Amino acid sequence: MKHTLSVLVQDEAGVLSRIAGLFARRGFNIESLAVGPGEQVGISRITMVVPGDEAVIEQLIKQLYKLVSVLKVQDLTLTPCVERELMLLKVNATASNRAEAIELANVFRARIVDISEETLTIEVVGDPGKMVAIVQMLNKFGIREVARTGKIVLARESGVNTEYLKSLEAKV
Repeated sequence: MKHTLSVLVQDEAGVLSRIAGLFARRGFNIESLAVGPGEQVGISRITMVVPGDEAVIEQLIKQLYKLVSVLKVQDLTLTPCVERELMLLKVNATASNRAEAIELANVFRARIVDISEETLTIEVVGDPGKMVAIVQMLNKFGIREVARTGKIVLARESGVNTEYLKSLEAKV
């Protein structure tokens, strides 16, 4: 199972390297990693997606807390959250199929951020499912390049589980 960890750390040189080293020494992969300033000056938030079962993740969290710069670790996997990711896609788009590619981008509320004689560069923001869906739809044009930020997550203070609500809507 993939787990989403949110780690608050002191913003100091080498902290990301120490965390990555911890994972590397134990032979664990980080599938997605996003780092940026947090809500307080001097504190950064690291969001990572890590594969593993409950026991493995529990051990990793204990190991993270042993690092001096780590302030707080949360496994948000089963917590109702807002998840977002940013992706840039460069796709083939000639005069004959450009309108169709732009229409598809509009369906996904994506933005065209660059255009040339042969390509479109599209900016997509959304949950990970949206990223998979738009890539599948744009594959027919030929995807030249992809750049993704990695998932960022904040717990929903309302406690509303939108994934659960989506499953109820699908049954209706």
